[in-house]
Amino acid sequence: MSIDIDRFNERSEEELEEMSNPERVLVFLFENDDRAWKATAIADRTDINRNSINTVLARLEERDLVRHKGSYWAITDDTERLRKAYDIHRANRLFNELYGAEDREEWVEHAADRDDR
Repeated sequence: MSIDIDRFNERSEEELEEMSNPERVLVFLFENDDRAWKATAIADRTDINRNSINTVLARLEERDLVRHKGSYWAITDDTERLRKAYDIHRANRLFNELYGAEDREEWVEHAADRDDR
């Protein structure tokens, strides 16, 4: 995947790290907020596997971060919701860097232990 030189020049090293598929979709749609896109076009422009894009978009829609009409997708028009989601994402990334990423299996095991009480 490539990025344009302006993004390369303007972003920090941390911001240039590999983004997750949902992050890539949100960034793409945010930067192209004047248009709505078909899922295949989003997949092609973000280098996301076409077999994965509909799942990514559906999950983002469940969180009200994208809008869907017919076969077209666009970024949410709720900029406050989008900002809050980004703030949470940044906080999670910071905590993961400071304290290490959460181990899902450990959480599941702990939850099972609590259910036994």
